Amino acid sequence: MYDRILIPIDGSDCAKRAAKYGLELGKSYGSTIAVLSVLEQSRFRRIDAETQDERKEQGADDLAEIEAMADKVGVSVDTTLSEGKPHEVIAEYATEIDANLVVMGRRGRSRLGSQILGSVTDRVLRTVTIPVCAVPNGDISDETGTTYSRILLPTDGSENAENATPYGVNIAQQYDATLHVLNVVDVQMEGGLFSAGGVSKKFIERLEERGTETVERVAERARGIDSEIDLETAIVRETPTAGIQDYVNDEDIDLVVMASRGEANLRGQLLGSVTDTVLSVVDVPVLVVTKTVQTA
Repeated sequence: MYDRILIPIDGSDCAKRAAKYGLELGKSYGSTIAVLSVLEQSRFRRIDAETQDERKEQGADDLAEIEAMADKVGVSVDTTLSEGKPHEVIAEYATEIDANLVVMGRRGRSRLGSQILGSVTDRVLRTVTIPVCAVPNGDISDETGTTYSRILLPTDGSENAENATPYGVNIAQQYDATLHVLNVVDVQMEGGLFSAGGVSKKFIERLEERGTETVERVAERARGIDSEIDLETAIVRETPTAGIQDYVNDEDIDLVVMASRGEANLRGQLLGSVTDTVLSVVDVPVLVVTKTVQTA
């Protein structure tokens, strides 16, 4: 499923950590791995020749550092230094090499220091039609990215969310991991528009029954792909982001796999907005399925 991996870098510590994850994933899958550094161009700020040369030299050094990391991991990489708007260049290059996964840092460089998701990674997520694995900042060791024991697949019951199932199953198969299927019941969101005085016990029970049906449907689909997969299902009562964050922490999850779009409710909340906030709060990589497969 991931035989051509693109790793964009910017020289930041987070990008280096993401590169380690991407290289280890590529090693596991036997993938072709491309590493891309983009020198950002601005319409509003002219860069003199000397400064541009320094930036190119730094970009080449950044690529050489990842090449050295790849040698240590035991894989080979193709490196490219390019110029332009980073998210556009990344999307175009991913198409050019027919990549089926982008692995990149959740935070990167900016003139004001580290910038949160909402810049390059955010734009890539909204531009490409292949999965993007967004990796948080943290320490790098020889073990970084080498194993996944517990993978979380949150679902809101929508077709798009459930169609992310094959991606979670595939990685669980590759690493012999347990796949956790989670539905978060947000009682306040579901009932708040209808009752200022709270909701009834029966109403909550119906929500939880619907959640149970949702996770069982996803679990059945996962077993249809791999009848021997190790599965756990769970229903929690919380807001979506907090429920996912707490579950990641409580169950020691190594990777979250979720769709970029889900089901809209009466308050206009999409799974995409939940994905955005999950990316900003969990301390594990999140594989965002930007365009889900329709059969599995």
